[in-house]
Amino acid sequence: MSGFRNWQLFAICVLVWGTTWHAITYQISDLAPEFGVALRFALAGGMVLAFAAWRGRRLRLGLRAHAALALQGSFLYGLSYVCVYHAERFIASGLVAVGFSASPLLAGLGASMLFGVVVGGRFVAGGVLGLAGVALIFWPEIARPSGGGRGALGALLTVGAVLLSAVGSIVSSRNRTLGVPLLPAMGFGMLYGAAAAMLVGLVQGRGFVLPLAASWWLSIAWLVLAGTVLTFACFLTLQDRLGPGPAGTVGVMTPLLALVVSLLFEGYRPGLPTALGAALAIAGNALMLRRAAPKPLTRVVAAAE
Repeated sequence: MSGFRNWQLFAICVLVWGTTWHAITYQISDLAPEFGVALRFALAGGMVLAFAAWRGRRLRLGLRAHAALALQGSFLYGLSYVCVYHAERFIASGLVAVGFSASPLLAGLGASMLFGVVVGGRFVAGGVLGLAGVALIFWPEIARPSGGGRGALGALLTVGAVLLSAVGSIVSSRNRTLGVPLLPAMGFGMLYGAAAAMLVGLVQGRGFVLPLAASWWLSIAWLVLAGTVLTFACFLTLQDRLGPGPAGTVGVMTPLLALVVSLLFEGYRPGLPTALGAALAIAGNALMLRRAAPKPLTRVVAAAE
């Protein structure tokens, strides 16, 4: 990615990650969400490890490192995305994307309480502003007379996904102290996340039959190739050039684009409270990222869908 300019790398990340949330909607009709998550991250993890090996990264890790990555991957990629897939059965994908605006705040506060990581007042203020925006966005879905139960269930699943993802982010921050290289950590973490999602599906007795619909295969190809391999390569290059704080502004624009995609392709029609909530959520994220957050709080998958 060395031949791309910074604005090109930024644009690729926002455009691809902003559409991956909608791509998930094609994954939840013909296959149990648990198995869709498992297949997606098994393929993505294998490709990331292949890329790491091609780049000459060391892939042999100790038992302690694998145990830590299994915990990280189960929360960050497996269980959280199972909740994401189920949430999109009930509410617009753009709402789920904006819901993830709360993840950096939760991960930051968790790292502060558990590991003593210092978080600034601006970071907390931005996070609280983002939370207020997310609450305002979801309120019409919960309070509407018809379909309110579906909206409430979608909101609850989104909250679960954000909490599980925040736990995974905190574990990821802690795992960096083990000195595991980033690409192997991502690859193995995704494989462990795939295993966790598969286990959840098997325990629930879900049936596994590969779909025949072209839309399902096209969407998973987009999620794996573009939404994981391409965008992470672009994002990590951008992060190396600019630092984690400025690169994290990708997460400000991604939910906004996801909402636009929902409006265009999912028949989603937001009201004034939703529009105001989206503005607050985006402003809160921008405020959090105005100054670079401590490195242990950086989460490179917050916008990925």
